[in-house]
Amino acid sequence: MTSTREPRPGGSHIRIRAPKPKNSAGRDLHDAIITGLVLGALVIAALLLGTLAWYVLVAVAVGLAMWEVLTRLREAGYAQPRTLLVILGQVILWASFPFASGGALGGFAFAVLVLMYQRLFHKGKDSKPENYLRDTSVGIFVLVWIPLFGSFAAMISTIDESTLPGSMFILSFMLCVVASDIGGYVAGVMFGTHPMAPAVSPSKSWEGFAGSLTFGIITGVLAVTYLIKGPWWVGIALGAALVVCATMGDLVESQFKRELGIKDMSHLLPGHGGIMDRLDGMLPAASATYILLNAAAFLSPF
Repeated sequence: MTSTREPRPGGSHIRIRAPKPKNSAGRDLHDAIITGLVLGALVIAALLLGTLAWYVLVAVAVGLAMWEVLTRLREAGYAQPRTLLVILGQVILWASFPFASGGALGGFAFAVLVLMYQRLFHKGKDSKPENYLRDTSVGIFVLVWIPLFGSFAAMISTIDESTLPGSMFILSFMLCVVASDIGGYVAGVMFGTHPMAPAVSPSKSWEGFAGSLTFGIITGVLAVTYLIKGPWWVGIALGAALVVCATMGDLVESQFKRELGIKDMSHLLPGHGGIMDRLDGMLPAASATYILLNAAAFLSPF
């Protein structure tokens, strides 16, 4: 605990004690900050280059995240056609580029059909498939969790508002994500004492959630008001929905890793773990964000 002294009249001093964090940061801040800056630079570059560049960035992230997750599943004994599923994930995401949400849904239906039939005959037509329901269900879960949700993150760049470039919608989404992360991290480290779901993630606290909600809503209001020119109340809805979805996404990944007995999906991102450790909350939040930012564009007076 650190302290400073300020002079008082007569030569005496007042001792001021800095607040002591209640929890450990839980990661290497130096590496985490550097990695965050690199990722931020990639996002800014995609914003400047346009919709196609954003799609490429999301597609690469989705592909790497699927490879991580499917590798961990295979190591845990789940029979998953890793290469096939990564390819099908790209089909889902890129189908949304020309055909929006209808394309993503059609691509998802196609991917599920291919997976169902592949799992049925992966040992040949004369051999009985093993763990068919389990492994097929897990594969469908992965297709929803990463590429389907990821397609909504990509489609944020295609929101149609004639007076606003797609980069403004992406920027609003990313600012809310960053604000939510910062608010939750600071509040959780400094004040977190009441776990939200100790059986799933002991480190996630209600205090951290409150910090995320506060920062997310404030940033949502500012982003919608000044970047998208939409009504302020859409910013409140955006910030709240994004934080709730991101928090639940974090808990889903925590349970996923708990069942597999792992700490991180990989060590690809120093200070953050794997790609999916960075995207776990962002991907489900993108679905709600796409809907609400479309609403903000529709209600924009300009």
